Amino acid sequence: MKILWVKAGKLLPVDTGGKIRSYNLLRQLAARHDVSLLTYYGGERDENYEREIEERLPGAETIHARIPDTPRGDRLNYLRNLRRAAPYAVTKYTSPTVARRVREWLDEGRADVAVCDFLAASLNFPRELKTPTLLFQHNVESALWRRQAAHPANAQERVVFPLEAAKMDAYERKTVARFHHVVAVSDNDRALMSEMIDPERITVVPTGVDLAQYRAAAHDVTNAAVVADDKNEDAPVVLFLGSMDWEANIDGVDYFVREIFPAVRETVPGARFRIVGRDPAPRVRRLASDSVEVTGTVPSVVEHLREATVFVVPLRIGGGTRLKIFEAMAAGRAVVSTTVGAEGLDVTDGRDLILADDARTFADAVVKLLLDRGRRREMERSAVALAARYDWSAVVSRFEDALARAREYAAGSCGAAREIARAEA
Repeated sequence: MKILWVKAGKLLPVDTGGKIRSYNLLRQLAARHDVSLLTYYGGERDENYEREIEERLPGAETIHARIPDTPRGDRLNYLRNLRRAAPYAVTKYTSPTVARRVREWLDEGRADVAVCDFLAASLNFPRELKTPTLLFQHNVESALWRRQAAHPANAQERVVFPLEAAKMDAYERKTVARFHHVVAVSDNDRALMSEMIDPERITVVPTGVDLAQYRAAAHDVTNAAVVADDKNEDAPVVLFLGSMDWEANIDGVDYFVREIFPAVRETVPGARFRIVGRDPAPRVRRLASDSVEVTGTVPSVVEHLREATVFVVPLRIGGGTRLKIFEAMAAGRAVVSTTVGAEGLDVTDGRDLILADDARTFADAVVKLLLDRGRRREMERSAVALAARYDWSAVVSRFEDALARAREYAAGSCGAAREIARAEA
């Protein structure tokens, strides 16, 4: 099968949930099919990126597009696009050069099926899709924007977020229906999108994890684990991983530091909170203190997972699924999360992780795991066992099923259109 995959923004480094999901699926698909990646990005020309993506995914084509890549450029571009019906999260990534290249590629018949990776790239596809085309929805964007609008951090967000949420809701409903098939990353996302299109046109492809990468951090809950615990007993590390320029993560760590962590420290005074992730926003950097560490970009998260005693996901907004939870589980770490943070994952509260949706309950759960080694061991073993079922090599077959269904639907819809045309004639 010849697959054209269109991705807005750089795919490397593989340091965000969306990139992790796309990169691993592309890598698995490329081993079985003829995959061509079209990736486009803005800002300064990055020849190192173009060279590396070609090395990792041979045949990849990159376009250096005119997309704003600085805060000032974003603000100016936002004002220029303010009157457009489509949300800025889509218009920002729309490029005439990219749209022309996609159209050429499809018109030349170079793909049996195309993939629009994230809604951001959708306006670069032809309005009439003659080639079977799948929309890869890592999030239900309208749900994400509604949640962000409910938790604005400043006066600007109180104005912009509700406007963008309304635009996204209208655009997403119309656009999702335009594609032949849709991939959701959770049953919850599928249920939300079932209000937009026939649920038979939606396939759930669960979140995966690179087991080989994280197994090195998983302790065997025997001697090595005890040594690690003894080492951190007086100063246990509570860990959060995520891209720290994403609003959902920014809000989550801010909420944890201000409303949860003080209660943890009351009982476990030596506890430290470590925030690991690229490009920490100023709001995140200001959280740093004697007990709160903000690392910024790190070469590898494996060492940080190895040092962690408890992994936390205190998210109040967001969508899709949290890949970091499965990564923490694969590394053998006990997890405390909000329901939103674990949304869409096949997990059981109290067995695989602990769910807590208010500050006091969340703090109590973290303290319990920090102090009760036996309980923590039980949860770590369950976490490792669950993650083992979701290696990317097993998940990719679900994506292949979705590609096949896109082709089937396109063939059927074209046949129906021809029948209607003959009847009208």
